[in-house]
Amino acid sequence: MIDAGFKSDKGRVREQNEDACLILPVQQVYVVADGVGGNNSGEYASKMAVSCVADFIRENHLADVKGDNELAALLRKCIREVNRTIYQTSMELPESRGMATTLVLCFIREERAYFVNIGDSRAYIKRGSSIFQVTEDHSYVNTLLKLGVITRDEAKDHARGNIITRAIGAEASVQGDLYQTDLEDGDVIILCTDGLHNELSEDMMTKIIEANAAGPDSMNKMASDLVSAANDAGGRDNVTVICLKNRREAADGQ
Repeated sequence: MIDAGFKSDKGRVREQNEDACLILPVQQVYVVADGVGGNNSGEYASKMAVSCVADFIRENHLADVKGDNELAALLRKCIREVNRTIYQTSMELPESRGMATTLVLCFIREERAYFVNIGDSRAYIKRGSSIFQVTEDHSYVNTLLKLGVITRDEAKDHARGNIITRAIGAEASVQGDLYQTDLEDGDVIILCTDGLHNELSEDMMTKIIEANAAGPDSMNKMASDLVSAANDAGGRDNVTVICLKNRREAADGQ
């Protein structure tokens, strides 16, 4: 059984919220997107992305797909179709030219989670006392980090930290990175835009997650507390969070 909660906020600096999120509890699909582009087109791109994902998921039953390879192929097809829709719209509407969006998607089937991401919106898993980042950012700073040009400390406040190298709708085609992992009882999955992970360290995220590990409506409270902490730390960007908790006991009727 999956408990889910979410929160989205424009932050303390931005005038509008260009993030979007999607929760499909029946299909066990969860999405966070962060739009980019001027003249409100970033907001348009992120909302269009989650809407297109919802349409695709309702037309293609992921739970009925048998093997991991077939599922991966279907998730890639989803990303291609969403990208094509946003890219074509961008080409057809001058006021939306150049719009694009990051996207991170999580699909849960039984005791396994599947992720796909484009851009720097992230997925984390908190397991026991540890938290680890599942996805890898498609960003200029992460490229420098992987090459060893800069350190992790230098990456935190890099002047070009907002530059992403891959996005939905930015080009005629895009490739998403896929990840999968078995889930354990009590695992907490965090999907978030960079407005969260740019403001909060993993240690701070862990403390907030652990403080909201149990109780009624705990995932909504967890998401709200994470967003509030990001705003208290500066709130320099829109921030959106989806929190998911795997509860195996409830699923087994114990």
